[in-house]
Amino acid sequence: MAATSDELRSVPAITIRQMLESDVPAIHAIERMSYPFPWSEGIFRDCIRVGYSCRVFDLEGQIMGYGVMSSGADEAHILNLCVRPTFRVRGLGRRMLEHLMELAASAGVQDIFLEVRPTNTAAIRLYQALAFEQVGMRRGYYQAVDGREDAVVLRRSLPDRRPRPA
Repeated sequence: MAATSDELRSVPAITIRQMLESDVPAIHAIERMSYPFPWSEGIFRDCIRVGYSCRVFDLEGQIMGYGVMSSGADEAHILNLCVRPTFRVRGLGRRMLEHLMELAASAGVQDIFLEVRPTNTAAIRLYQALAFEQVGMRRGYYQAVDGREDAVVLRRSLPDRRPRPA
Protein backbone atom coordinates (compact mmCIF):
# COMPACT_ATOMS: atom_id res chain seq x y z
CA MET A 1 0.00 0.00 0.00
CA ALA A 2 1.44 3.36 -1.01
CA ALA A 3 1.72 6.12 1.54
CA THR A 4 -0.82 8.92 1.30
CA SER A 5 0.15 12.59 1.13
CA ASP A 6 -0.94 13.02 4.76
CA GLU A 7 1.29 10.11 5.85
CA LEU A 8 4.28 11.56 4.02
CA ARG A 9 3.68 14.96 5.60
CA SER A 10 3.63 13.28 9.01
CA VAL A 11 7.27 12.25 8.49
CA PRO A 12 9.63 15.07 9.57
CA ALA A 13 12.21 16.34 7.10
CA ILE A 14 14.26 13.33 6.12
CA THR A 15 17.22 13.96 3.87
CA ILE A 16 19.15 11.56 1.68
CA ARG A 17 22.90 11.96 2.01
CA GLN A 18 26.14 10.10 1.41
CA MET A 19 26.74 7.19 3.81
CA LEU A 20 29.70 7.79 6.14
CA GLU A 21 31.85 5.26 8.00
CA SER A 22 30.52 6.77 11.24
CA ASP A 23 26.98 5.74 10.13
CA VAL A 24 27.85 2.04 9.90
CA PRO A 25 26.97 1.03 13.50
CA ALA A 26 23.47 2.57 13.17
CA ILE A 27 23.03 1.02 9.71
CA HIS A 28 24.10 -2.36 11.03
CA ALA A 29 21.57 -2.10 13.86
CA ILE A 30 18.77 -1.57 11.29
CA GLU A 31 20.17 -4.42 9.20
CA ARG A 32 20.07 -6.77 12.21
CA MET A 33 16.46 -5.73 12.99
CA SER A 34 15.44 -6.41 9.41
CA TYR A 35 17.13 -9.60 8.26
CA PRO A 36 17.82 -13.01 9.79
CA PHE A 37 21.18 -13.06 7.95
CA PRO A 38 22.35 -9.42 7.98
CA TRP A 39 25.34 -7.92 6.24
CA SER A 40 28.29 -7.34 8.55
CA GLU A 41 29.62 -3.90 9.41
CA GLY A 42 32.67 -4.82 7.32
CA ILE A 43 30.56 -5.29 4.18
CA PHE A 44 29.10 -1.79 4.56
CA ARG A 45 32.56 -0.33 5.16
CA ASP A 46 33.88 -2.13 2.08
CA CYS A 47 31.02 -0.72 -0.04
CA ILE A 48 31.92 2.80 1.09
CA ARG A 49 35.65 2.18 0.58
CA VAL A 50 35.31 0.92 -3.01
CA GLY A 51 33.10 3.85 -4.00
CA TYR A 52 29.67 2.29 -4.39
CA SER A 53 26.72 4.67 -4.26
CA CYS A 54 25.91 4.40 -0.56
CA ARG A 55 23.13 6.62 0.75
CA VAL A 56 21.25 7.02 4.03
CA PHE A 57 18.02 8.60 5.17
CA ASP A 58 18.99 11.09 7.87
CA LEU A 59 16.37 12.38 10.31
CA GLU A 60 17.99 14.96 12.55
CA GLY A 61 21.14 12.87 12.89
CA GLN A 62 19.41 9.48 13.12
CA ILE A 63 19.62 6.92 10.32
CA MET A 64 16.17 5.79 9.17
CA GLY A 65 17.23 3.69 6.18
CA TYR A 66 19.88 3.15 3.55
CA GLY A 67 20.59 2.04 0.02
CA VAL A 68 23.71 0.60 -1.61
CA MET A 69 24.25 0.40 -5.37
CA SER A 70 27.19 -0.64 -7.53
CA SER A 71 27.56 0.44 -11.15
CA GLY A 72 29.75 -0.30 -14.12
CA ALA A 73 29.62 -1.28 -17.78
CA ASP A 74 26.34 0.60 -18.37
CA GLU A 75 24.49 -1.28 -15.62
CA ALA A 76 23.81 -0.81 -11.95
CA HIS A 77 22.90 -3.25 -9.23
CA ILE A 78 20.90 -2.41 -6.12
CA LEU A 79 22.74 -4.43 -3.48
CA ASN A 80 20.82 -3.42 -0.37
CA LEU A 81 17.80 -1.24 0.37
CA CYS A 82 16.29 -1.08 3.83
CA VAL A 83 14.13 1.18 5.99
CA ARG A 84 13.98 1.11 9.79
CA PRO A 85 10.94 -1.06 10.69
CA THR A 86 9.09 1.78 12.47
CA PHE A 87 9.37 3.97 9.33
CA ARG A 88 8.17 1.44 6.76
CA VAL A 89 5.05 1.91 4.60
CA ARG A 90 5.60 5.68 4.43
CA GLY A 91 7.09 5.84 0.95
CA LEU A 92 10.73 5.93 2.07
CA GLY A 93 11.78 2.73 0.29
CA ARG A 94 10.31 4.10 -2.93
CA ARG A 95 12.04 7.45 -2.39
CA MET A 96 15.44 5.77 -1.88
CA LEU A 97 14.96 3.51 -4.89
CA GLU A 98 14.00 6.49 -7.07
CA HIS A 99 17.05 8.39 -5.80
CA LEU A 100 19.39 5.50 -6.67
CA MET A 101 17.76 5.12 -10.09
CA GLU A 102 18.28 8.84 -10.75
CA LEU A 103 21.97 8.57 -9.75
CA ALA A 104 22.36 5.61 -12.11
CA ALA A 105 20.56 7.33 -15.00
CA SER A 106 22.65 10.49 -14.53
CA ALA A 107 25.77 8.35 -14.87
CA GLY A 108 24.52 6.90 -18.17
CA VAL A 109 23.51 3.51 -16.79
CA GLN A 110 21.15 1.74 -19.18
CA ASP A 111 19.81 -1.06 -16.98
CA ILE A 112 19.42 -1.48 -13.24
CA PHE A 113 19.11 -4.88 -11.59
CA LEU A 114 18.28 -6.25 -8.16
CA GLU A 115 17.48 -9.52 -6.43
CA VAL A 116 14.64 -10.06 -4.00
CA ARG A 117 13.36 -13.01 -2.03
CA PRO A 118 10.12 -14.37 -3.54
CA THR A 119 8.65 -14.21 -0.01
CA ASN A 120 9.28 -10.44 0.24
CA THR A 121 5.98 -9.50 -1.36
CA ALA A 122 6.00 -5.88 -0.13
CA ALA A 123 9.34 -5.25 -1.86
CA ILE A 124 8.20 -7.03 -5.02
CA ARG A 125 5.09 -4.81 -5.18
CA LEU A 126 7.29 -1.71 -4.83
CA TYR A 127 9.65 -2.84 -7.57
CA GLN A 128 6.78 -3.72 -9.92
CA ALA A 129 5.18 -0.32 -9.25
CA LEU A 130 8.44 1.25 -10.47
CA ALA A 131 8.41 -0.84 -13.68
CA PHE A 132 10.95 -3.49 -12.69
CA GLU A 133 10.34 -6.75 -14.54
CA GLN A 134 11.42 -10.27 -13.68
CA VAL A 135 14.24 -11.46 -15.93
CA GLY A 136 15.40 -14.52 -14.05
CA MET A 137 15.72 -16.57 -10.91
CA ARG A 138 18.86 -17.39 -8.94
CA ARG A 139 18.43 -20.78 -7.29
CA GLY A 140 19.60 -21.01 -3.67
CA TYR A 141 20.87 -17.42 -3.69
CA TYR A 142 19.89 -16.39 -0.15
CA GLN A 143 20.80 -18.03 3.12
CA ALA A 144 17.65 -19.14 4.95
CA VAL A 145 16.80 -20.72 8.28
CA ASP A 146 16.01 -24.03 6.59
CA GLY A 147 18.81 -23.95 4.02
CA ARG A 148 18.71 -21.65 0.98
CA GLU A 149 16.08 -19.48 -0.70
CA ASP A 150 15.85 -18.49 -4.35
CA ALA A 151 16.12 -14.90 -5.56
CA VAL A 152 13.92 -13.27 -8.16
CA VAL A 153 16.08 -11.17 -10.51
CA LEU A 154 14.45 -7.92 -11.61
CA ARG A 155 15.55 -5.39 -14.21
CA ARG A 156 14.48 -1.95 -15.32
CA SER A 157 15.76 0.09 -18.25
CA LEU A 158 16.65 3.68 -17.45
CA PRO A 159 16.45 6.81 -19.59
CA ASP A 160 19.76 8.47 -20.42
CA ARG A 161 19.95 11.53 -18.15
CA ARG A 162 23.54 12.52 -18.80
CA PRO A 163 23.99 16.21 -19.55
CA ARG A 164 24.26 16.89 -23.29
CA PRO A 165 27.12 19.05 -24.61
CA ALA A 166 26.04 22.49 -25.83
